[in-house]
Amino acid sequence: MWWFLPCILGFIRLYLDGVKVLLYQLFNRSFTLPDLPKQNGKVAIVTGGARGMGYEISRHLVSLDMHVVIAGNEEQKGLAAVKKIREELNQGKVEFMYLDLASLTSVRQFVQRYKAKGLPLHVLVNNAGVMLVPERRTENGFELHFGLNYLGHFLLTILFLDVLKKSGKPGKFSRIVIMSSATHYGGRLTLDDLQGRMCYSAHGAYAQSKLALLLFSYHLQNLLWVRGDPVTVNAVDPGMVDTALYGNLSSLAQLAKKPFAKLLFRTPAEGASTAIYAAAASELEGIGGLYLYNGCKTESSALSYDERLQNKLWKESCALVGLQQT
Repeated sequence: MWWFLPCILGFIRLYLDGVKVLLYQLFNRSFTLPDLPKQNGKVAIVTGGARGMGYEISRHLVSLDMHVVIAGNEEQKGLAAVKKIREELNQGKVEFMYLDLASLTSVRQFVQRYKAKGLPLHVLVNNAGVMLVPERRTENGFELHFGLNYLGHFLLTILFLDVLKKSGKPGKFSRIVIMSSATHYGGRLTLDDLQGRMCYSAHGAYAQSKLALLLFSYHLQNLLWVRGDPVTVNAVDPGMVDTALYGNLSSLAQLAKKPFAKLLFRTPAEGASTAIYAAAASELEGIGGLYLYNGCKTESSALSYDERLQNKLWKESCALVGLQQT
């Protein structure tokens, strides 16, 4: 019976974290974006940029005169998002490129196609994700939350580091923005069972993926600082946002959520605001290694700052995706 305990604890921790966030949102206004500087044709990739917060991030960055590449695995929705942004703003550049983060082959192909365009890359927003999905595996055999939310973005980011470094320069650093979540506070990382084979919990798997993203964010920033590379990495927490991510809740949970969503949940535009701020704010120039919530620097979990765990996850991740450690 003891083996089932982690599943139950994962469920409890996630919902306790959710209650804390909702209480905060009840008594605190959503972060209001300041006026942001025009980006003068800088190029950004936004994963999952066709809907929800990703769409709002893409639309706002285009309005700041960025060339935005929406990366996603739903071509029709991606092209529709491009059309909508073009019609609404009548300015800037936006395009769609296919990317399936649940496939390491697709990630590599996406990077190759992008590099073939000869474009620089000034901002990479790792936004896409899934939540509370029943147990499923990626084509590479990874648990879906870990494989898509974390490992796909890990590989994508590492493969783009050369372009990001080349595109940045002193005073105008390239930026990596990683979408985490308050659920990471309840997350646990079991290095000998990253795929949840011993006891699968959708709640625990989601929280683990968001903790892994934070560990990766901090470790990568430390490496970039040591090398003196002109790239910053910051993680953001959007709060609880009313998006399609909650589509995997049970029917009863969906029913219970409805009255709270309009009152307490952030809108996609509100949830996207901190990521947009991290991507474009002049006051964050050259500043990395932050965890931003509601537009402010916030302390993440004690576990996320564990440098030994960061290093172990980095080594394991490199092995899983077939990369030489850098």
